[in-house]
Amino acid sequence: MSHPAVDPARTEDTPRGGARSRAAGGPLGAGRALAWALVVTGALGVLASFVITVDRFRLLEDPGFRPSCSVNSVLSCTDVMSSPQASVFGFANPLLGLAGYAGVVFIGSGLLAGARYRRWYWIGLNLGTLLGSAFCMWLMAQALYSIGALCLWCVLTWVATIAMFWCTTLHNLRHGVVPAPRRLVAALLEFPWVVPVVWYFVVVLLIATRFRAFWQSLL
Repeated sequence: MSHPAVDPARTEDTPRGGARSRAAGGPLGAGRALAWALVVTGALGVLASFVITVDRFRLLEDPGFRPSCSVNSVLSCTDVMSSPQASVFGFANPLLGLAGYAGVVFIGSGLLAGARYRRWYWIGLNLGTLLGSAFCMWLMAQALYSIGALCLWCVLTWVATIAMFWCTTLHNLRHGVVPAPRRLVAALLEFPWVVPVVWYFVVVLLIATRFRAFWQSLL
């Protein structure tokens, strides 16, 4: 009895074929939703990093310069840019953002063009966005409880980095790039919005409670 021929290219898109391809280290693509998510969040990160970098240089040239995002004592980019935390690695933090976010835009654009990346590449992207998210949360803590001011462009990078990290994580869990218990993966894939919504809610809650007196004074 003859058996139907199996197209190897098609089996890579099925769960079993995909698992076998991953085990062999084969390339892995992504849907257009993830590709656009990376492009958009990366572009927002580039925009924010660029604006902060330009304003930072202008502030160095002219100590009296007032960035457009310095609105009041709380929403004050000047205080944030002038703090030691703004140059953790010996140079302005936004320079790191310009390179990192541009790389994310490049990866997303490649996916839109049909690129397929190997497992180690996806792990690297996940690790990079995880470290970026952790760094953003550290900067947030410093802004809230040490500097005592917020930079709106910085807040935009927090939002973008969290989104790109979670989108990448969901993709890697869905395709088995990152090992995790099946029940946990199934729950996360069924309710993919829970983690980012809770994350954003906690950020908003921390900002609201830290500057509660100031917000109340605006009412």
